[in-house]
Amino acid sequence: MKIAISVLVTVGVALMQNANAGDISGTVTLKGTPPPEQPNTMIKADATCGKLHPEPVTTHFYVVGENKGLGDVFIMLKGATGKGDGASAPPVVLDQKGCEYKPYIFAVQTNQKIVVKNSDPVMHNVHPVPAQTAAGNKEVNQAQMQGAPDLTFSFPAPEVFLKFTCNVHPWMFAYACVVGHPYFAVTDKDGKYTIKNVPDGKYTIEVYHRKAAPLSAPMTGEVSVSGNVTKDFTLEAK
Repeated sequence: MKIAISVLVTVGVALMQNANAGDISGTVTLKGTPPPEQPNTMIKADATCGKLHPEPVTTHFYVVGENKGLGDVFIMLKGATGKGDGASAPPVVLDQKGCEYKPYIFAVQTNQKIVVKNSDPVMHNVHPVPAQTAAGNKEVNQAQMQGAPDLTFSFPAPEVFLKFTCNVHPWMFAYACVVGHPYFAVTDKDGKYTIKNVPDGKYTIEVYHRKAAPLSAPMTGEVSVSGNVTKDFTLEAK
């Protein structure tokens, strides 16, 4: 009987928590015309990597989709707390495919596993270069041969745009946004995002983009959560 009561109490608490939470959804759009993407001449000149790209290869700083929606925008609640760290969360996969990191921008919680794959017929070297080394984020440099096992990384300290590079192929970059709570998102190719299960309350949202809202100047906005809410943003091309 005690076990049954305990289960009922646990379920009741979970239902109460879900009843007092909502999703923040919206779209980030781009105002203005972004600068032209630049040809990636290095990848086309590489004897192996160039063969993986019959199409022209360019930078992809501005991913602009339907109705000017802007992809690869990182969005998080400023100063939010709760739900521990990400050690038990499902891992996030970072692939090396076509001699490029994919995805270019991604987000994880502190201590959440980042599994790095090599889907290419060449050797890569996976080299995260964190800025927050004093806080415990370690710089690592590991070679990964063709067909080699996946590599796993995690970072204990929050850091926006933690850079991954490849010293074998110097054009390869990806950026991890490491957050100390689970209330964050990255916009899809059409600029849409959802931050799920946010407890009711008032929050400040921070919006980052590598070019239009850089680390030194994120956009911010206020939102009140009481159930599901919508919050849109507009960034200017720079």
